[in-house]
Amino acid sequence: MSDGPTPRVPRFGPDAIRTPANVVTVCRVLFTVPVLMVVLDGEPGARSWAAFTGWFVLWITDWLDGWLARRDGTTRSGAFLDPLADKVLVMGGLITLAVRGDFAWLPVVIIGVREVAVSVYRSAAARHGVSMPARPLGKWKATIQYLAVAIALFPPTAGTPGVADAALWVAVALTVVSGIDLVVHARRPPTTGGAPTS
Repeated sequence: MSDGPTPRVPRFGPDAIRTPANVVTVCRVLFTVPVLMVVLDGEPGARSWAAFTGWFVLWITDWLDGWLARRDGTTRSGAFLDPLADKVLVMGGLITLAVRGDFAWLPVVIIGVREVAVSVYRSAAARHGVSMPARPLGKWKATIQYLAVAIALFPPTAGTPGVADAALWVAVALTVVSGIDLVVHARRPPTTGGAPTS
């Protein structure tokens, strides 16, 4: 008698680099530049379907990237590249809109400082064997960050900055809270006899 469905065997091992998920990640980063140039070319509050569509495609590919990684097997390179791509996309969008005058600089700077601080802390923690895996709040904050940019670019709401500003400040709150949550739930390596394992 069968004990259930056979577990799916990952297509790629943890050390793989050339995977479909990583290809999508690299394409996302490369596609970011022309999309942001289209955004920057418009006036503050400009109604541009081209800019919104480009941003929406970048947002959707974030989901596609994750789906491919789950389907084919997660890799160390993907675990590094995917969050990096998210930060490049989101901060690129926020800074571009701040330069254009759609967003105030204060919330954008707060988000940027948090992202840099967590990246530095995570890197330092990793050298001491402390794991800081992604948390659900982190996914939520990324989603709201993407959403805030999308609202600022969406033609029906581009002329009402209060809506995008509200979404941006919600993103700021989630960004700060998720950073605290990530640090609080950092996983220290198991110990044997009071000393950390190698």
